[in-house]
Amino acid sequence: MSQARSIRADTLVAFDVHVHIEHEGEDSATDQATKKYFGDSGASRSPEALAEYYRSRNMACVVFSVDESVTGRPVVSNDRVAEFAARNSDIAIAFASINPHRGKAAVDEARRLVASGAIRGLKLHPPLQEFFPNDKIAYPLYEVFAEARLPVLFHTGHSGIGTGMPGGGGVRLKYGHPMPIDDVAVDFPDMPIILAHPSFPWQEEAISICLHKPEVYIDLSGWSPKYFPPILVQYANTLLKDKVLFGSDYPLITPDRWMADFQKVGIREEVRPLILKENAVKLFGLAGAPR
Repeated sequence: MSQARSIRADTLVAFDVHVHIEHEGEDSATDQATKKYFGDSGASRSPEALAEYYRSRNMACVVFSVDESVTGRPVVSNDRVAEFAARNSDIAIAFASINPHRGKAAVDEARRLVASGAIRGLKLHPPLQEFFPNDKIAYPLYEVFAEARLPVLFHTGHSGIGTGMPGGGGVRLKYGHPMPIDDVAVDFPDMPIILAHPSFPWQEEAISICLHKPEVYIDLSGWSPKYFPPILVQYANTLLKDKVLFGSDYPLITPDRWMADFQKVGIREEVRPLILKENAVKLFGLAGAPR
């Protein structure tokens, strides 16, 4: 991967691989239910506030939106996400989000964005985009990112979006099962894959895939660390210590809250820097990465 030279990894406190850019002022039924589930973090949806938040804490982040139609919430375009990252290149890199159901238009957009150098990976949310990751409908997208050796990040496990709403807000949890991603890891062995979130209720499956496939990682976003299952902490401390990444899920969960709770979890002191920064620095090839 090409280096994002404007981010100096050696000066960072942490690198957050899971940050959402959302429309300001949204307060739909889905947003209200989401706040009830996660608690109101108080974080601003303003892009300027997001940039200031991370800059003031000496953190960098991966930013993206979610290209979906299940919830009816407006989608922030990939170009706007890329423009945000370009304006704030000292603290942000952009991932695209592209719904595989868009077919050729999706692949064309992926090729355009990758060729421009404006984005550094792909964010997919199978429950909100309504596909299984091993469905061949998504393979043309994977081919674009695999050729560029850019990572693909998948939502896995339970969806906080839709929780408590009638019918779960139309979100089907089956699409969040991580095991179909194992097929993707077999078929695209050189493409980095990130399994986002503790994959409740399929945590052991996610660990197995990450343990078995060299280019698969796990990010810890979307949950307070105090709720991490013991088996996740066990493997993060040992066999997966080089493959686990810090992610918050901002603005739903802020790094301030996440890191305060992380201090209370039984992660070994020598492993903490790997999770908070060093594993992501190596994955993204950032300037100042250890040789």
